[in-house]
Amino acid sequence: MQDKIQMKTPLVEMDGDEMTRIIWKMIKDILLTPYVDLKTEYYDLGLENRDATNDQVTIDSAEATKKYGVAVKCATITPNAARVKEYNLKQMWKSPNGTIRAILDGTVFRAPIVVDSIKPSVSTWKKPIVIARHAYGDIYRDVEMKIPGKGTVELVYTAADGTQMKETVHHFDGEGIVLGMHNVSASIESFARACFNYALDQKQDLWFSTKDTISKKYDHTFKDIFQEIYDAEYAEKFKEAGIEYFYTLIDDAVARVIRSEGGFIWACKNYDGDVMSDMVATAFGSLAMMTSVLVSPEGYYEYEAAHGTVQRHYYRHLKGEKTSTNSMATLFAWTGALRKRAELDHLPELAAFSDRLEKAALMTIEEGVLTGDLANLSSLEQKQVVNTEEFLLAVRDRLERLMK
Repeated sequence: MQDKIQMKTPLVEMDGDEMTRIIWKMIKDILLTPYVDLKTEYYDLGLENRDATNDQVTIDSAEATKKYGVAVKCATITPNAARVKEYNLKQMWKSPNGTIRAILDGTVFRAPIVVDSIKPSVSTWKKPIVIARHAYGDIYRDVEMKIPGKGTVELVYTAADGTQMKETVHHFDGEGIVLGMHNVSASIESFARACFNYALDQKQDLWFSTKDTISKKYDHTFKDIFQEIYDAEYAEKFKEAGIEYFYTLIDDAVARVIRSEGGFIWACKNYDGDVMSDMVATAFGSLAMMTSVLVSPEGYYEYEAAHGTVQRHYYRHLKGEKTSTNSMATLFAWTGALRKRAELDHLPELAAFSDRLEKAALMTIEEGVLTGDLANLSSLEQKQVVNTEEFLLAVRDRLERLMK
C-alpha cells in the first residue's frame, strides 16, 4: 500500500443529515481515507445535535472556518413544523446554511458539473452558467410574526441618538402574517466586489438582476451599489478583459438566460440565487450535479453540495433497501475543499489527487456507470444503473487506474 498523502492544516468538517450523511461516510471510507491522511476538525451538524446544543454547534463550525480558512459541509435539514414533530425539537431552528453564511458573509458561487453525455434540457445552452448568490440576510435572517387580529404593524428605526423613522406596514382588519428582513451595505459591497473579481478571474460576462421597479429602496440599493462600485473600480478592468457587466430586472434575466448559450455569471440576491441555482442545476441534468462554494471577503472558503438531504432515499435506506443516490455534488465538495487546502498549504500532491478524483468520477459517468437520476438523462446507448455504493466503488476503480 502506497504512503498516504499528508495534510498540514485541518479542514473544518461539517457533517449533516439523512441520506447525504450516509453518502458522506461512504465517500470518506471508499475514496478519501485510503489515500489521504485526512485531517479535519469535526462538527456534527445533524439535526439532533443542533437541537441538543441549541444550535451552538453551527456557530462553532462557522467560527472554526474563520480559524482554519477552509470548510466542507454536508447537506443539512432546515426544519419546518413537520420536522419539529418528527425529531421532537425544542424549536424550529433556522437554516444552518443561513447561520454560517451570516457569520462568514461573502458570496456563494454555484456551477453545474457538466458531462458530454448529458445534454441540458435547454437546447440553446452550450456552456455552464455560474450562479453568484449573495450569502447574507433577506429571508434567511428574517423576523416573522403571526398577526392574531385587528391592528396595525409599523416598521420603526430608532437611531443611536434616539430619533426615529416610522413607516406603516399594514392596517390589519383580521388575522394575517408579517415579515421583516434586512441587509447591510457592507455585505452588498462585498458581494459586488466578489462578483466582479470572479468575472475577471473567469473572463466571463457578469449579469446582475433584482426587482428594483417594485422594491424601490431595498432592491434598488443593491442595483445602485453594484453600479457605483463597477463605475469606480471595475469598468476599465472589464473593458481590458473584453467582458461585460450589465443589470436587468430578474424577470427579464430569466428570459435572457433561457435564450442564451450560457458561459456567463449570473449574480442574484440570496433567495433568487437559491431558486435559480436549482433551476440551472436541474436544466443541466440534476440537482446533485451542482458545485457550491461560499467565498468570504477575508478569503474563507466553505464547500458544500447545492442540494438537500435526499429524505425519500433515506427512508428507503432505513428499511434496508439499496438506493441509487447521486453523490457527485457531495464528492465535489470534498475535492474542492481539499484542492483549496492544498493550494493554501502548497501541497501539489493533494491538489493532484483532488483533480484525479474528479476526473475519475466524470469518467465513471461517461463510461456509462450511472445512478438512477442520470441514467434517464444520459445519451449513451450502453448504460449500467448502479446503487450509491456501487457508483463510488466504480469511481475508486478509475481513480486507481489514474493514480498508476
